[in-house]
Amino acid sequence: MMAGILYLCATPIGNLEDITLRALRILREVDVIAAEDTRHTRKLLTHFEIPTPTTSYHEHNKTFKGPMLIEQMLDGKSIALVTDAGTPGISDPGEDLVRLAHESGITVTAAPGSAAVIMGLIISGLSTRRFVFEAFLPMDKKERKQVLKELEKETRTIVLYEAPHRLKETLESLYQHMGNRHIAITRELTKKHEEVRSMMLEEAVQYYKEHEPRGEFVLVIQGVSREILKEEEIATWEEMHIEEHMNIYLKQGMAEKEAMKQVAKDRGVSKREIYAYLYKKDK
Repeated sequence: MMAGILYLCATPIGNLEDITLRALRILREVDVIAAEDTRHTRKLLTHFEIPTPTTSYHEHNKTFKGPMLIEQMLDGKSIALVTDAGTPGISDPGEDLVRLAHESGITVTAAPGSAAVIMGLIISGLSTRRFVFEAFLPMDKKERKQVLKELEKETRTIVLYEAPHRLKETLESLYQHMGNRHIAITRELTKKHEEVRSMMLEEAVQYYKEHEPRGEFVLVIQGVSREILKEEEIATWEEMHIEEHMNIYLKQGMAEKEAMKQVAKDRGVSKREIYAYLYKKDK
């Protein structure tokens, strides 16, 4: 018996018209639809008159439900995986089921469609050439602080998801870590009250102190410019003793002459000056 197929079917993030004809066909033809919330998905299926049975697959049952779904596909059944809104596998347990499917030799394919991360990015007005997606920031304070620290020097456009009750805190954290850079706050994408607010982070913090956040948000933040990053690195090197600077590269396995050359390049001086400093100091 041939194994079934795992279909990743994108569903609308707000507007019911944003589902493809192919996705609708697949949802009708598969044996089972694995849904994040079966009640939510049933509304979509009822709207399009799709009678396919559903089963739940979410963060809290993926450990035991994933292998069960794999077993069904190995027995020849085809399954469509959907999330509550958007593309499954992006910031949800769908990625775990996909991994299991590949490990079991099951074919995985997708019916593409809506994805809030892409929608927010392309209407933000910020650079789309290179971007990094962080989904929701971690709830754990220590882990959250570490992620924000890493994003401080991110040169690519940054895309985040955020819920209304955490938006104010998140904007303040972004401002504290990133400074006053450009942000596009997009909300209720594809829905009746969709909007994009393009402003500086400082303005955004103030705005939401005066206006209560409503709806689901996608935050698109300008990456730090390479010029500013270079200036910060130079300032850091200048605050460091040359011996400390040398040790950074020596510990990486660089030969002493190469380390001197790199230190000189970092500091914008000649290799001879670094050599003279270290030689005279040793004398």
